[in-house]
Amino acid sequence: MRMKYFFYYAFFFQSLLAIGQAPEKISYQATILNADNSVLSEAQIGMKIAILQNSLSGTSIYEEVHNPMTTSSGTVSLEIGDGTPFKGAFSTIDWSKGPYFIQTSVDVNGGASYKFQGASQLMSVPYALHAKTAESLSDESKYVMRAEVITFTRSRNANAKDVGNIIECTQDATLSLIENFVDMNIGDVINIEAHNGALLTIETAGQVELNYTLNGSAIFESAEANVRFGLLRKIDVNSYIISGQ
Repeated sequence: MRMKYFFYYAFFFQSLLAIGQAPEKISYQATILNADNSVLSEAQIGMKIAILQNSLSGTSIYEEVHNPMTTSSGTVSLEIGDGTPFKGAFSTIDWSKGPYFIQTSVDVNGGASYKFQGASQLMSVPYALHAKTAESLSDESKYVMRAEVITFTRSRNANAKDVGNIIECTQDATLSLIENFVDMNIGDVINIEAHNGALLTIETAGQVELNYTLNGSAIFESAEANVRFGLLRKIDVNSYIISGQ
């Protein structure tokens, strides 16, 4: 059977360790398609996940295997860090020495004859936690912040201070993207976190696109004792994409 792999881009970390440590797991979703673009429904597949350092052709520093079952819509969900280790140890990865890339190989028959399907840069996961806990030392041997954490408890418009920083939603609130948000340049990002049961809604003005939908919206709903992570990136004037939804 010929097969395509469609990268669903849905990485988000779970807050499973004490503050100051990198996350033990990264949640991952993908949709598996047949060559005719139909979904590979309710099938057990073999999947190998590799973490590459520095580039798409960089050194593989960690590999693990999974045997997930696709849903009726062809989706698989797994936790990177929770598979059967094939090379290296997830817990020993030094996230400060990136960039890092996720490489995926799949055997649609559920075996270990993996075929390379794609790779994508791990843009902000778990870099957001790394920045938040400030695992970078200044010359005075004091921790320095690499990104500012902005506590978010009231609904408001996105503003210049949010750009490049971390929105930490700790209770239900809405972040609105206005038209002609000139303080955010194309390519700029805002890191988004919903904490401990909080519900964060991202909404847009009437002439603003989110994930290619005019006046679109996204919802980040966190579970108790966990964190839901997303990354908002501006791709054009009045146009944004978001991961982790």
